Amino acid sequence: MLTELSIRDVALFEHGELSFEGGLNVVTGETGAGKSLLIGALELLLGRQPRSNLLRRGAERACVEGRWSFAAGSVPPRLCEWLAENLPAALEEIEEGHDGGSGELELVLSRSVARDGRTRAHLNQRPVTRAALRELAGMLVEIHGQNDHQKLFEPVEQTRLIDAFGGHARIVEEYRARRGQWLELAARLRDWSAREAERRDRLDLLRFQVGELEQALPSSGEMNALRSERQVLRNAEQLGAQLGALVESLCEGEGAALDVLRAAETALERWEQKIAELAPPAAALREASAHLAQAAWALRSFLDEVECSPARLEEVETRLAQVERLERKFRCDAAELEARLGSMRAELDQLEAEASGVDELAARCARAKAELEEAAARLTAARKRLRPRLKRAVLESLSDLGLGQADFDLRLSPRRAAALASPNADGAKAAGEAEARRFGPDGADEVEMELAANPGEGRGPLRRVASGGEAARVMLALRGALAARQTIPTLVFDEIDAGVGGRLAPRVGAHLRALAEHYQILCVTHLPAVAAAARRHLKVAKRTARGRTTTAVVELEGERRVAEVADMIAGGADQETARAEARRLLRESVEEPTG
Repeated sequence: MLTELSIRDVALFEHGELSFEGGLNVVTGETGAGKSLLIGALELLLGRQPRSNLLRRGAERACVEGRWSFAAGSVPPRLCEWLAENLPAALEEIEEGHDGGSGELELVLSRSVARDGRTRAHLNQRPVTRAALRELAGMLVEIHGQNDHQKLFEPVEQTRLIDAFGGHARIVEEYRARRGQWLELAARLRDWSAREAERRDRLDLLRFQVGELEQALPSSGEMNALRSERQVLRNAEQLGAQLGALVESLCEGEGAALDVLRAAETALERWEQKIAELAPPAAALREASAHLAQAAWALRSFLDEVECSPARLEEVETRLAQVERLERKFRCDAAELEARLGSMRAELDQLEAEASGVDELAARCARAKAELEEAAARLTAARKRLRPRLKRAVLESLSDLGLGQADFDLRLSPRRAAALASPNADGAKAAGEAEARRFGPDGADEVEMELAANPGEGRGPLRRVASGGEAARVMLALRGALAARQTIPTLVFDEIDAGVGGRLAPRVGAHLRALAEHYQILCVTHLPAVAAAARRHLKVAKRTARGRTTTAVVELEGERRVAEVADMIAGGADQETARAEARRLLRESVEEPTG
């Protein structure tokens, strides 16, 4: 439970130290004294966005610190799991209890706001993020503001409360897991269907391009060979004339160069054996003769292959133009066309695999939908089973709160998909939207709490028939019904008794005391009977000194508490009748059983 709250430089609070006990703690004071500032400070500590006017004038930083203590064995399981993941050192204190230590858990939360708006938060002196702080806050404190009972009019809140009452956490978790799987598969299937025409066009294009490339893909070195052959074919006549004359002058005509070389070679052979100096030129001449003979043979062979063929030239030009067109089309050279063909084949295989796998995707989606419907049906059945028990528990509490003639019930009906589709959506899209909305995050049920506050009136939805005071009492009745399953140790009520008349105040006080058997309760109130029912009474008051106004909180006991309750009764603590009534209320709250 929350044991201490320290507030420094928060609005009118210059410095305040508050201590709380288990059970019912009340905060009273005149209107404007700063009671709601306590709630605001607590909200700041628990991760709420700070208000612009929160910092006290002249201060550099506003700070709030809260201390929670848990006896051995009383730490909520969810809190243990969170601490094990985020602050395992804190749990060592509990483990020490097995070896003779106290085994108690103490959590110290602090949060500060600087003048520039930046905030810092710490848990047991370790920095924590605001997100982590808010997550932890949901396990420590639940705050009901002055108008929070209005949330009870919302179907989402009503659904949350009945699931908490029924202990449906596991069923809800299973339903949400099935819903998440179905939504993911349905989204993939819708995406596939939406892109079907685009995919079909892409498949047709890829099949054509792959076939085109497979048919016309040049082999390695083919382009260079074709370009060389084109040069020969384009110049066949010139090559025949010029190369023929050259071959004749080299080796075939009268006085051919090769014959002259061979004659010179024969003449030198006689002299090189006699004159050593002639051996090198004779060897060079023989080598030149061999090279010339080889070149002449090569020219003759090339010339024999040269043919003036317009038909072949046309074939070569056509093939080159075909490949050059592919190069321009796919924006790469001939050597890269094969790699491009490989990538297109891979994409084609993937698209064809997707096309063949859509039936499996549709089947998986249908199976997920069937599993979701089963999970939704189990959740609906569980809610229907708890309906009589919830009705009985709420009616008993309402009777204690002055609504003994009221009739309360819970209406469950399936969401209708036809009413949920967007009017501007096409058929398939509208059907998908309707199904997704039918299976909401909290199930497939329409949940409506109904009330008839007076006999003879038909039951109607809370949002239509309940006044503010009646809604507040229904909230208290539901809190009482949920007490057996409470997992949050501290409830804070900021004037939840607003709108409740003085004659009903003792009943509200008794109900809060009974609720305090299960929770630690902090209640800001204007009702003397509620204030008298508390185990601990704190008063908020403004003081002015040296031109500055501050708010202070003091604990009231004995005659000071009598005076405060009397002041709440008659506006004047000096009136003896009011003081006598205050003593009566305080005496009855002590004598009255709470269990």
